Amino acid sequence: MSTARTAISVAELTAYIRDLLEGDRLLQQIVVAGEVSSLHEHSRGLFFTLCDPHEDAAIQCVVWNSLRSRLARQPQRGELLIVLGSLRLYPKRGEYRLTVFQAVAIGEGLQALQYQQLRSRLQAEGLFDLERKRPLPPYPQTIAVVTSPTAAAWGDIQRTLARRYPGLHILLSPATVQGIDAPDSIVEAIEKVNRDGRAEVLILARGGGAVEDLSCFNDERVARAIAQSKIPIITGIGHQRDESLADLVADFSAHTPTAAAETAVPLYSQLVIEHQQRVTALIEVCQRRIDLESKRLEQLETRLKRFPSTSPQLLQATARCQLLKQKLMALDPRAVLQRGYAVVREENDTIVRSSSNLATEQTLKIQLGRGVIKVKITEILQ
Repeated sequence: MSTARTAISVAELTAYIRDLLEGDRLLQQIVVAGEVSSLHEHSRGLFFTLCDPHEDAAIQCVVWNSLRSRLARQPQRGELLIVLGSLRLYPKRGEYRLTVFQAVAIGEGLQALQYQQLRSRLQAEGLFDLERKRPLPPYPQTIAVVTSPTAAAWGDIQRTLARRYPGLHILLSPATVQGIDAPDSIVEAIEKVNRDGRAEVLILARGGGAVEDLSCFNDERVARAIAQSKIPIITGIGHQRDESLADLVADFSAHTPTAAAETAVPLYSQLVIEHQQRVTALIEVCQRRIDLESKRLEQLETRLKRFPSTSPQLLQATARCQLLKQKLMALDPRAVLQRGYAVVREENDTIVRSSSNLATEQTLKIQLGRGVIKVKITEILQ
């Protein structure tokens, strides 16, 4: 028998599985207990995930709008619920979902309780404080990205950085961002970037997904690795409304990987505009200074042109100075000596003004126009 004769279509296989599931009486009305891990409103109803707090297992649930008013309890994220519903398979996506008819709350879920306890402890240690947030470099030259190399987030970040800031050096530190191994992988990738030392800022990113897929970003090891990083960290994790612990510890939190890349670097075209504005402002300042100095120069030129009108006063002042100079020269003792006069001094340099105080054999000094001579008195004539 050929393979073609034994193969069945996808629709036939899906119909067969649906008949098995929906035909099982146990699954037509089944009571399930679990913790609500994610929840979102839709125009057709309320969609949420019910997970096992002790095992890695979850099931998708829906309460259609026609049934919501009958619920004893509207599902809330983080609480334990007992739900009554039936299992349905949707052929278009090949997915099964629990259609919920009734829901009863039985307390707070274990995961939600553990999350709140860890969040409170980290907050008490100051890991969320604004004072410890490191500033992002305004013009980074090298950026590191911690994400999965096969994820769409990596491509989005590369395209955004290349568009906004050409010439940037981008380093990829690959990590697993989903599953049980993700926390250790993320921690190792962050530490690797810090050891390398080239990056000026680090982007920790992952695309959108269910809360269960993003649980690694609520891991204590990841939160502490972010806090201990020497390099500022920007998170761009999913499209969830609720912040993860990684978001709270990070230096800046963006809603998507693309938004994280936009935060990390400035827009090059805007930098060009700002540079042109600064150049224009500098030219204007220089031009104003040139205009001011030109006006001062004109004022000085005008004053110089008026200077000849003051020359009679200048000539009169010059003549007076010459007269005073001549008077000073006439009173200068050296000028008198030059005309043949002499100054007679005793040996103690006292000027001799009368012969009555002199005696014979006394030595005197006579200062001439040029030089000094010593003489001895031989005779005093009255």
